[in-house]
Amino acid sequence: MRRDRWLLPEGVEEILPPAARHAEQVRRDLLDLLDSWGYEFVMPPLIEYLESLLTGVGGELDLRTFKLTDQLTGRLMGLRADITPQAARIDAHYLRRDTPVRLCYLGPVVRTRPDEFGGAREPLQIGAELFGHAGTRADTEVLQLMLALLARAGFQGLHVDIGHVGVYRALAREAQMGAAAEQELFEALRRRSHPEVAALLSAWKLGPQARRHLEALIDLHGDFEEFAMAETALKDAGADVQAALADIRTVWTSVSRFHKDVHWHFDLAELNGYGYYTGVVFAAFVPGYGQAIAQGGRYDEVGRAFGRARPAVGFGADLRVLLKLKDHLTKAAVGIFAPDEDDEALRAEISALRAAGERVIGALTNDANEAQQMGCDRELRQQNGRWTVVAR
Repeated sequence: MRRDRWLLPEGVEEILPPAARHAEQVRRDLLDLLDSWGYEFVMPPLIEYLESLLTGVGGELDLRTFKLTDQLTGRLMGLRADITPQAARIDAHYLRRDTPVRLCYLGPVVRTRPDEFGGAREPLQIGAELFGHAGTRADTEVLQLMLALLARAGFQGLHVDIGHVGVYRALAREAQMGAAAEQELFEALRRRSHPEVAALLSAWKLGPQARRHLEALIDLHGDFEEFAMAETALKDAGADVQAALADIRTVWTSVSRFHKDVHWHFDLAELNGYGYYTGVVFAAFVPGYGQAIAQGGRYDEVGRAFGRARPAVGFGADLRVLLKLKDHLTKAAVGIFAPDEDDEALRAEISALRAAGERVIGALTNDANEAQQMGCDRELRQQNGRWTVVAR
């Protein structure tokens, strides 16, 4: 007979007191921040028909999505692994506005496997999406909002990477590479393997300019003061490459003026989300943690499968990760201990204190340690004919 029924599956965690109380306070604060920027809160369902969750670029999530059969219809359903496609569906199918739409969300997503070793399979995804504007002003706004949210969560001295997946796409088109070759080179670039990249380009017998551009891509990264190096290396590339480089510089120039404490870094071979993003991409890092704590970018094609391919840019983060990295901010809740007495004046005072935002806990036992166990640092005592809050 098993005696470990209380154990949770690997990668699934509970948030217990006092961390749960702190998490809720942070959640409210971050949603208030998103609202102050004009982002409307949406609450998509945790479960949907599978074809909706995996339609369009949502198909990237296929292997990460738990699947089950709807007992009412017999159709396949899925537990959402990402809220972004749901936000795109809401914009395209339900709101259908002609003006830009700003949406935000915060809720659990469920994944078949964690993003990192020992990571969670039930992240609390918080994010914001801006639909309906194709220019760098939208990219700039979303990146600024991501940095503002991380600052509100307590993060300073961030390292931010900026890239543009359009650079590699345009270079691949200029080299007239087929889809299979483009994917093979993409994998070599992700591994940062100089020998593999050189061998592939040599075997394909590309023209000298195309080969020079693609081979240089792996080394085009560094502090933003060195971005001119990338512009020089690709100065004879086509118009799409020049437009992508101009977008990177415009976004960085616009945002860096207001975020002097951020360490900026560009990387033209950073192709995570290549099948998803279409333009500028960005990610924020903190020292001592190997994964991005927030990331986003432009993904203009996401709404096409829902009948309305509007321009889109957004970002997301896992609130669980943000809380863990700032767990020293978690404080035990304190409160006021109230005696168990049938006194009308006492009940009125307790109601007034709770209405004022105080945490008041009523006595249930005669245990002298009850107040301490409940985390109460004060108590209500009757002094001079009235109930008064005093320190314990």
